[in-house]
Amino acid sequence: MSERKPPRFVPTLTTVLELPAEPAAAPQAEAPAADPAQAIAIGPQMPASETDAFALEEQLLHRVLQRVDLSLEERLSDTVSAVIQQQLDNMIPKLRDEIEAVLRELISEALARELSDNTGSTPAFGP
Repeated sequence: MSERKPPRFVPTLTTVLELPAEPAAAPQAEAPAADPAQAIAIGPQMPASETDAFALEEQLLHRVLQRVDLSLEERLSDTVSAVIQQQLDNMIPKLRDEIEAVLRELISEALARELSDNTGSTPAFGP
């Protein structure tokens, strides 16, 4: 079988990292907090203990949640803004109709009161 070259945009491994030997008597409580910048990827050929696998899973989960959190906040903000704008667009015609009806009623009442108060007097604009 002939070897295929991957496309140029596919990253390739250029450095092999050696994992330092850990003392077997190191208690778990002394382990520092998982820092994603200090994470070392292990290949499928390296056997990992259940504790190591759990720590790697926790690191991965933490990193994924950080990425999701940043995207989620932005997308939720955009989605909520769009829904609020849509609701406002639907409310504007109804609000205009209600305001118009209230203004017509107020103007009619004010005009009626003005006419009833001035029924016996001469108009202000002369004969």
